[in-house]
Amino acid sequence: MKKFIAAIDQGTTSSRAILFNLKGQPVYVSQTEFTQYYPKDGWVEHYPDEIWKTTLKVLRNVIEKSKKLKGKILTIGITNQRETTILWDKTTGKAVYNAIVWQDRRSSEYCKKLIKQKKETLIYNKTGLLIDAYFSATKIKWIIDNVPKARDLIKKKRLLFGTVDSFLLWKLTNGADHATDATNASRTMLFNISTNEWDDQILKILNIPKEILPTVKDCSADFGHTDPGLTGISYPITGMVGDQQSATIGQCCFEPGSLKSTYGTGAFVLLNTGSKKVYSKNRLLTTIGYRINGKTTYALEGSIFIAGAGVQWLRDRLKFIKKASDTEKIIKSLKSNNGIYLVPAFTGLGAPYWAANARGILSGLTRDTGPKEIIRATVESVAYQTYDLFEAMKNDGLKPKLIKVDGGMVKNNWFSQFLADVINIKVLRPKVDETTALGAAFMAGLQIGVYKSLKDISKNWKTDKYFNSKMNSHHRKNLIKGWKAAINKTLS
Repeated sequence: MKKFIAAIDQGTTSSRAILFNLKGQPVYVSQTEFTQYYPKDGWVEHYPDEIWKTTLKVLRNVIEKSKKLKGKILTIGITNQRETTILWDKTTGKAVYNAIVWQDRRSSEYCKKLIKQKKETLIYNKTGLLIDAYFSATKIKWIIDNVPKARDLIKKKRLLFGTVDSFLLWKLTNGADHATDATNASRTMLFNISTNEWDDQILKILNIPKEILPTVKDCSADFGHTDPGLTGISYPITGMVGDQQSATIGQCCFEPGSLKSTYGTGAFVLLNTGSKKVYSKNRLLTTIGYRINGKTTYALEGSIFIAGAGVQWLRDRLKFIKKASDTEKIIKSLKSNNGIYLVPAFTGLGAPYWAANARGILSGLTRDTGPKEIIRATVESVAYQTYDLFEAMKNDGLKPKLIKVDGGMVKNNWFSQFLADVINIKVLRPKVDETTALGAAFMAGLQIGVYKSLKDISKNWKTDKYFNSKMNSHHRKNLIKGWKAAINKTLS
């Protein structure tokens, strides 16, 4: 009988489930997009019930496929969009408010208040995070302060908080397990990354009750079993990890100094710093890379809010393209960017700027500018934003020699080459591009003994293609100069 591991990859724009064989190769993918809600400027929400229903649907599809292939699913791993915040009633399972998405900026003013109250150093030293609306903590506070039902349930001791992984686990186990893993916990701005515990002092500052929070486990652990009423038979869930850390595991970045960059809805660069917490002087984040057998491996992270989301904007809002893959052919038809730059600050700017109120600009427009130039500028902006992150790392004394890339955007060969040209570092693309889901599958497999160690897992990583910089330094400097001018206009 064939043996498989199923991974749930619940992302910002779609829910996916992937069936992997034990060599880490995807056998079958089921994916369903779901609705994005933008109730006000800078607000982004999802409907929790839609997240749950689409996840259950794709998981059931994968279970059916495993049966058709005459195989057996040994275990399930979960990876998820991080920081997105859900509060629900533990008696009814109903959310008290829509999921507030990681991109959402509604708590920016409250974050400014915390900074004025001189809480930034305390929170940064404990959590490795800057005070920002990006993280879950101020989203939780906003729901408690603005949704009467939430306050009512706190009094009745019935309110639960979870990032998406925790919410899905609770649903899949029919309310039996309320847990998360250390990587997701480390993105809430409530978790002390040195003690590996929820931080009482921060909870007190924000007036968030500790009893609503999930139990924090290793990434590879026993998280419970699916309810057979939902999945036919009961499957163990033995891996859970936030999407960017999961991609780091899927890319086998297990050595200190190894680095990956994922280009999904946003773009995220993670650098493994081993057992050492590196605190950036250039506004990068210190976070938990993974925790296995109680041992924490740390990472330095730079977060870009808009990457693939920019391509989605070209498709859904501007109607310039029918599908994301159209961009490569269109970009190749132009000899240059003709001085056009897009700064996609649609929901503010992430690292290293952390400008919550910044909004996007398109600069260098002339009468000749058309959809092709705007498409190219949108894709190029992701490489320039990555350049900014690498400059911040360089200023922190860190100089990676190569970067492993993954995510939907890197299927575009033109983009992968342009990225190598702009950052002037060798870019490696893996054979298996489903690295986010793969990381969760690896963690689930490690817990049940399919993989004996991280070294054992590493044997499954293979290169698809590498890209070396071909651009001359004068041309690179000119392009970056144009980008910096566009950024300055945005920030001013």
